[in-house]
Amino acid sequence: MTVTIPSPQDCVVRDLIDRRAAERPDQPFVLFEDGAVWTYAELKARVTAWAAGLQRLGVRQGDFVLSWQANSPDALLTYLGLNYLGAVCVAINTAYRGAVLEHVIRKSGARLMVADGRLLDRLKGIELGALSGVVSLGKPASVRAGLTLISEKALKEAEGPPAPPERPIEPWDTHLVLYTSGATGPSKGVLCSYLQSWSTKTGFRHHGPSDRHLVPLPLFHTTGAGTTYYALAHGGSIALVDGFDTTRFWETVDRFQITTVGLLGVMAQFLLKQPESPADRAHSLKTCLVVPIDPDTPRFAERFGVQVFTIFNMTEISVPLFAGPNPDQPGICGQVREGYEVRLVDAHDIEVGEGEAGELILRTDAPWMICSGYLGDAEATAHVWRNGWFHTGDLFRRDGEGNYFFVDRLKDAVRRRGENISSFEVESAVAAHPDVREAAVIGVPSPLGEEEVMAVIAPAPGRVVDPAALIEFLRPRLAPFMIPRYVRILDELPKTPTQKVLKVDLKTQGLTADAWDREAAGIKAPRERLGARSDG
Repeated sequence: MTVTIPSPQDCVVRDLIDRRAAERPDQPFVLFEDGAVWTYAELKARVTAWAAGLQRLGVRQGDFVLSWQANSPDALLTYLGLNYLGAVCVAINTAYRGAVLEHVIRKSGARLMVADGRLLDRLKGIELGALSGVVSLGKPASVRAGLTLISEKALKEAEGPPAPPERPIEPWDTHLVLYTSGATGPSKGVLCSYLQSWSTKTGFRHHGPSDRHLVPLPLFHTTGAGTTYYALAHGGSIALVDGFDTTRFWETVDRFQITTVGLLGVMAQFLLKQPESPADRAHSLKTCLVVPIDPDTPRFAERFGVQVFTIFNMTEISVPLFAGPNPDQPGICGQVREGYEVRLVDAHDIEVGEGEAGELILRTDAPWMICSGYLGDAEATAHVWRNGWFHTGDLFRRDGEGNYFFVDRLKDAVRRRGENISSFEVESAVAAHPDVREAAVIGVPSPLGEEEVMAVIAPAPGRVVDPAALIEFLRPRLAPFMIPRYVRILDELPKTPTQKVLKVDLKTQGLTADAWDREAAGIKAPRERLGARSDG
């Protein structure tokens, strides 16, 4: 088949900004919490001025530059200004410190960082690789010796437009490096091309030029940076806010007249567990991307009067699976969309049968539609791309109609007495209890070998979780071998700034003294036995 590659005018950030400013100069592109609104014409004026400042500081096409900021106008300008020059924005997490911060800075090879000045004292005592200069946005608390400190004035007061790129910016050029969450291991910098971002945009079939997107997740996260790109590529608009706030969510939607939003992890559950209100349907929201789909998702769609869609995606790929509107099967991620080839395989890359769980691996019909690798990590790149397929590390099963269902992360599945248990399925059942705000399920060592199931729970506001009552709640909802033996209750679960539970921390802590033990309490999960058949 013939594969059509989009033109630079359709996918390269510089071309998109120029095109939108010419086509719709007075249309809003971004709204901020302080009430400021930038039209496409103003966006171009601000981005080109920022790009000129970066260029004056020595940034050239192809350079990797670190951006270490929370959501703000400056963070947006750093992202788009670097891309306007044909440079690469290496967006790093504002929570990073110590060895993790050192790891990402050294791997980046960047010479320059644009950062919130309040973060700069964390650079003390760590190796900085090639980093030699930092633009401090705001007065730094302190800065380490030997590092050139550049005032924001030097960045913001450049005169005249930037010089054009030395060569055309191509669709296959890298424009972003986004780090994996590090929820299950060291963060890796994903090399994202314009084509990958464009391909991801085309996977969201419910988005269009009339949409206004809420962007509560940070620009150093694939959802935050990606949603900003999708709106630009569609010619739509965004509201850029600093974080997801359950109690103010609908107020925010109403204030900015949001039409679409992505709700990841427990966000939809948090909203559903708020008290019902006559205002539940008095809002502008039309569509929600909800990941994952759980048993309560249909109730969410009905209560709030929105169409729900879902996908499977990672920072490294570009939405190979899509479902909606209003999928109602827990764990469903959809069917394979055009341009992608997907297989479910065992540990040796041999395809598994229908209904069996296997790792989802994929490739695309066109080049550059998914990541080309990890920044500064050839070994990890080779491992994830083995045998010519990208390996997601996620277990799925497929039904006879071609629907794919998420089972678990390969590293998160619990092995108990010969049974493979999906932590995702147990978490969904536990989180359905009205006293539970969120839950994480891990395996802890068993005296009998392999593992036992432990549920780590944060209670809903004002609620108290009774472990014994929770077990009774789970009996009709889970197979006996899936019912947790241990229940540990914490005020909050440890998370990455993108709200993924840090299971690696919980696994490191293991079986703690504060964990409630079902068997010690004398509560058994009886083995399911079927009587002998009688065919009469």
